[in-house]
Amino acid sequence: MGESMFGTLAKHYHEGGFMMHPILVSLVFALALVVDRVIMLYFKASLDKEAFVRGLKKHIFAGDLDKAISFCASQKKTPLVSVVKAGLINVPKGEADVQAAMDEATLRESPKLEARTGYLAMIGNVATLLGLLGTIVGLISAFGAVANANPSDKATILASSISEAMNCTAFGLLTAIPALVAYSLLQGRTQHMIEDINESTVSVLNLIVANREKMKVPATVAAESEDVEV
Repeated sequence: MGESMFGTLAKHYHEGGFMMHPILVSLVFALALVVDRVIMLYFKASLDKEAFVRGLKKHIFAGDLDKAISFCASQKKTPLVSVVKAGLINVPKGEADVQAAMDEATLRESPKLEARTGYLAMIGNVATLLGLLGTIVGLISAFGAVANANPSDKATILASSISEAMNCTAFGLLTAIPALVAYSLLQGRTQHMIEDINESTVSVLNLIVANREKMKVPATVAAESEDVEV
């Protein structure tokens, strides 16, 4: 059954003509982008926000800034952790510097989440247009062949040629639809993670402001703050 299916696909691919090749290239790029973004958004950059903030609160409420920074360092290096850690390191400088450091880190980390996802929408549109172009080219060739054919064979040749030309449209749509669906899902995931970063930074900033008076600022933290400033 598998061989029959692949044989049928190969037959349709061959019948689609030259334009099937760029559509196939688009499909390969789309699959590579989906794999890359899924690994980044669902594995490398994924973090339990509630558990992270809950663990951080314990050290901030205790006024132990050193342990709060160490807690961040012990977590998986995700954009959220990097943004919060940047703010904690700047606590000795004051509230304004904490906010500025978090904003700067957010601007630095957000592109890592958004990178290359937009290309999926472009590939989906290009694949659709390539499919239509291949069909039009095929129909032009088909009508050219019919013009020089025997009257009795015209209907058969035309039907066969149109069937072959439509393979391009079908392949283009089969590439474009999953690419656009993947784009929507990944874009939604990206926005959700950026919103988590914004929400968490505001929450952590409020905690720092509310507990800053009882925070102990060890020499190690002051040194890290100076390094960041340099």
